[in-house]
Amino acid sequence: MTKQTVTIDGIDLCYEAFGDPADATVLLIAGGAQSMIWWEEEFCTRLAEAGRHVVRYDHRDTGQSTSSPPGRPSYTGHDMATDPLRILDTLGVSRAHLVGLSMGGAIAQRIALEHPERVITLCLASTSPAVPAEHDRKLPPPSPQVMATFTDPGPEPDWTDRDAVVTYRVEAERPYAGSLGFDEPLTRQLAAQEVDRTRDMAASMTNYLVLDDDTPTGSRLDQITAPTLVLHGTTDPMFPLEHGQALAAEIPGAQLVPLPGAGHQQPPRELWDLAIAAIVEHTEEG
Repeated sequence: MTKQTVTIDGIDLCYEAFGDPADATVLLIAGGAQSMIWWEEEFCTRLAEAGRHVVRYDHRDTGQSTSSPPGRPSYTGHDMATDPLRILDTLGVSRAHLVGLSMGGAIAQRIALEHPERVITLCLASTSPAVPAEHDRKLPPPSPQVMATFTDPGPEPDWTDRDAVVTYRVEAERPYAGSLGFDEPLTRQLAAQEVDRTRDMAASMTNYLVLDDDTPTGSRLDQITAPTLVLHGTTDPMFPLEHGQALAAEIPGAQLVPLPGAGHQQPPRELWDLAIAAIVEHTEEG
């Protein structure tokens, strides 16, 4: 694997690649406030061993990518949605398979709609339609526990206290667990890695929440032409399964693969065999 931080259009973007660059590229796009480490190294390695060139990267304000002051992001949603293309351009990759999770799934939908020539296939995980429909989807809301993280968030930690920030990061993930349970040791391990390599955790945990929604109006999911796979936890407390079903119903030819017991998260280790096999099969084209 290779890890690099490149400066493109005046911003730093950190990425890591696994496997043979001659293989088809699978670009993993993480969720809000997530650096690339939430796509676990072993998960990436297994995809690479299946014959894929796997790339994960840090969103702005996460990991080693460009950081803005907390509460004052110096970028837009459009910038976040074009960063994956900046990564691909750096790698000399004209077309890639996109795998987007949660906010990353919204970014992947936007790229598929605005830059279809760059997308071979699309995989949408633990996410929801990012553009409106002509009908009322009547999608269920997040669980009360998840809603409380937005309406009644707990106090912020002392951002200079590493252990307190790690614990805060762990607790931020807990409400999103599914019926498979919350893997606290793994989450703490990943949270510690993230805290140790992130330029500004206060910015990382807050700035994506205050970005303006500049998603263009007028787009519809039935305009997506890339072959699409939907991976969705059956017990996702943020976007209940109906959100994944809506994606699969509205995107032409999309396939839904439910992840039994998964919550709002990267596919958990218990389901890697299922999720990785589905992604590998889906990305055979190209």
